[in-house]
Amino acid sequence: MYNATNSGSRMFRYEVVGLRQNAETDKTDYAIRNSGSQFFNVPYDRMNQFMQQITRWGGKIVSIHPLNGAAAPLAATTEPASNTSNNGAAPVKEKKVDIPVNIYRPNNPCIGKVISNQELVREGGEGTVKHIIFDISGTELRYLEGQSIGIIPAGTDANGKPHKLRLYSIASTRHGDFQDDKTVSLCVRRLEYKDKETGETIYGVCSSYLNQLQPGDEVKITGPVGKEMLLPDDPEATIIMLATGTGIAPFRAFLWRMFKENNPDYQFKGLAWLFFGVAYTANILYKDELEELQAKYPDHFRLTYAISREQKTPDGGKMYIQGRIAEHADEIWQLLQKKNTHVYMCGLKGMEPGIDEAMAAAAAKNGADWQEFLKGTLKKEGRWHVETY
Repeated sequence: MYNATNSGSRMFRYEVVGLRQNAETDKTDYAIRNSGSQFFNVPYDRMNQFMQQITRWGGKIVSIHPLNGAAAPLAATTEPASNTSNNGAAPVKEKKVDIPVNIYRPNNPCIGKVISNQELVREGGEGTVKHIIFDISGTELRYLEGQSIGIIPAGTDANGKPHKLRLYSIASTRHGDFQDDKTVSLCVRRLEYKDKETGETIYGVCSSYLNQLQPGDEVKITGPVGKEMLLPDDPEATIIMLATGTGIAPFRAFLWRMFKENNPDYQFKGLAWLFFGVAYTANILYKDELEELQAKYPDHFRLTYAISREQKTPDGGKMYIQGRIAEHADEIWQLLQKKNTHVYMCGLKGMEPGIDEAMAAAAAKNGADWQEFLKGTLKKEGRWHVETY
C-alpha cells in the first residue's frame, strides 16, 4: 500500500465504500469485505495513483478531507459508529473504543488450534453447519462482537499457489465461549452447489476444509476485521437483528454478551429482537440456547422465526424473513423512531428488497418516505448495519 515518503507531504483522508473481494484486492494484504465505509490516509503526491487503485478494487470515493498537513502512513480503518441516547435527542459522538483491526495479516497469520467441531443441523435438516471453537491462547488475537476473522485453508489451489483467505463472522463474544479470553468461535456452513454444465457437485474450498477439522488441528487465522457490525455501548438500546442461516453468527455473539456473561461495564436492559430465517426447524442453529434465553428474559429478548419450508404467509406463499418483517413492520417503524434503536442484517442479500418493501409500506402509513428515512436518518446516524452476501 502507500506510505508517505516526505514528512512534509500533505495528507488527505479518503472515505471509500463498495470495496469488494476480487482479483485486484487479492493481491493486497488487506481482507476486503463489502460492508460500510473504509478510510485511507493518502499523501498528496500519491492521490492520482490511489484513486486509480480504488477504481480497480470496485470502490467509490465518498469524500476527501485534508488532515492539517500532517504526514502519516496509509491506514485502512473504519470510523466508530455514533452512539445515541434514548431521550429523543440527536445522536452524540461515541467515546473512542479500542477496536482491534488486522492484528494478523495473510503474510503473517497466527495459529489457532481446534478445540471442538460440532454439527449444528439436526436430523431432517438441510446441509451441514459446524460450530468450531479455536484455542488462540498462544496468540495476540483479540476481537469484538460483530467482527470477522480470516481463515487460510491448508494446501494450494489449481495453480499451485496458497489458497486465499476467506472471511467468517465471529460467533463468540470477545471473551470466547468459555469466558476465559482464550478462544474464538465460528459458525460455518459447507458450501455446495451444482456445476451448471456438468451437473457435478462442487464444494467450497475453505468451508469444506473447516468442516473436516478435528480437535488438535492447527489453522492459520488472520484479522480481526470489520467495524460495520459493532454493538453500541448503550445498555438501554433496542437491537433488531435480521439473520438468515449462518448470518446468526454475530447475533449469537451479541446475545451471549447481553444475557449470558456478567460484564460489569455492560448490563443490558434494553430490547433485543431476533428475526431468524431458515428452511426447516432442524436448521434453526443454536435453537435450544436461543429459546432458553427467550424464556429467561422475556422482557428483554424476543425471538421470531421464519421457517420457509414449513410456514406459510397469509396468501399461501413460503414464509421468508421478509414476510415476518412485513407482519411486524408497523411496530418496527415505531421502534426506529427512538434514537437508540439499531438494526443489524446478516445473511443472504436476497432478503433486502422484501424488507425495504415492508418498511416502505409502514413508513407510508405514517406519511414518511422509507428511502429518505433510511438514508437521511438511520444510515446517517449509524443505526443501520448490513453485512449480506
